[in-house]
Amino acid sequence: MKLKKLTFCAVLTAAALVTFVLESQIPPLTAIPGVKLGLANVFTLFALETLGAGWALALLLVRVLLGSIVTGQMTALIYSLSGGLAAFAGMLLLKKPLCGSKLWVRSVFCAMLHNVGQLAAASAVMATNAIWYYLPALLLAAILTGGFTGLCAQLCLRRLGQSRLLPGWKEYEGVTKK
Repeated sequence: MKLKKLTFCAVLTAAALVTFVLESQIPPLTAIPGVKLGLANVFTLFALETLGAGWALALLLVRVLLGSIVTGQMTALIYSLSGGLAAFAGMLLLKKPLCGSKLWVRSVFCAMLHNVGQLAAASAVMATNAIWYYLPALLLAAILTGGFTGLCAQLCLRRLGQSRLLPGWKEYEGVTKK
């Protein structure tokens, strides 16, 4: 069973990395620096729900590290890592109260935490608190992008749960594996 989980996590990590690299090629969506869809986060949410916290954390760390190397954005590593870890902590804290059909709501909060984590790192690196003026705009973007990525993960979980294709999957929105 552990080999199956490892293989499934590796596939999800590869898909997250490819998505991250492709998304880095899309021109900025807004004039506000740092606003991205964050589509690779769909895979982290998916891994947390299907494989558990340890596997999802491994996926996140590998994707952030390899994504920074592949895209040549090593200076962004600290921002991605701090944002990702803040969002992951939120995923864990909100897992029970915001599960099932509320996954998209959890994703919104996690996207907000991601932005707070990134701004905290930027504030420390640049030794200024002026960076926090971006927070309201980034939180608004997080509501939109976090909701979208959460709905994507929720839809994938629901459809794969109904088709009974998820390894070890027990229940998602009333769909029980037999």
